[in-house]
Amino acid sequence: MCAAKNGVAAREIERKYELTAKTAWFMLHRIREAMKRDPLAGLLSGAVQADETWIGGEPKNRHRNDPRELTRAPGTSDKTPVFSLVHYETREVRSRVVPDVTGETLLPALAEQAELKRTWLQTDGGSGYRSVAPHVADHATVDHSAGVYVGPGAVGTNLAEGYFSQLKRSIDGTHHHVSVAHLPRYLAQFDFLYSNCRRTDSARMRTLIDHTAGRRLTYKPLTSN
Repeated sequence: MCAAKNGVAAREIERKYELTAKTAWFMLHRIREAMKRDPLAGLLSGAVQADETWIGGEPKNRHRNDPRELTRAPGTSDKTPVFSLVHYETREVRSRVVPDVTGETLLPALAEQAELKRTWLQTDGGSGYRSVAPHVADHATVDHSAGVYVGPGAVGTNLAEGYFSQLKRSIDGTHHHVSVAHLPRYLAQFDFLYSNCRRTDSARMRTLIDHTAGRRLTYKPLTSN
């Protein structure tokens, strides 16, 4: 788990260690729980790149009579939005699932992880960041629609987009499907791997072991809403 950049499938653990599928799946989730960021970690400041992506299958690949397609309004998507911050210098990434990417949602999500008045925020031209800009120390954008991806002073969102590229490759190629209920734990896993990518496998494992105290996760079936 600490060395596999693309993640490890529960089915692989099931075969390798001769476990039941449920045991392998639960064990990996316990490790992901330990990979969550320390709750006492400080707020980000300085140059921070912010971007959002959507996780889920492409609606165009579904059958026309799929119930999700029958109830989905035209021009909308039922993919799950994910909002991520990447510190430019340390390469630490912090991600979370959000209900939408409006300014009303992005501002409190940003305030939970960054010291607004000491943050130089770098984003694309998304409309949701317009209401965020007045609350940070400085805000710079790149206009992707005009073919601009790096602005003056190395402004951009390339770090965040690189993280999203790795995240999606891992989910699609290794796990194939991740439910909305468990997505935050997968984000914790790939945040941990990306944030510690400059360290050795052994160092990442020691950091993970240090995080296990108090990270108890009990097995229970999900209840429907």
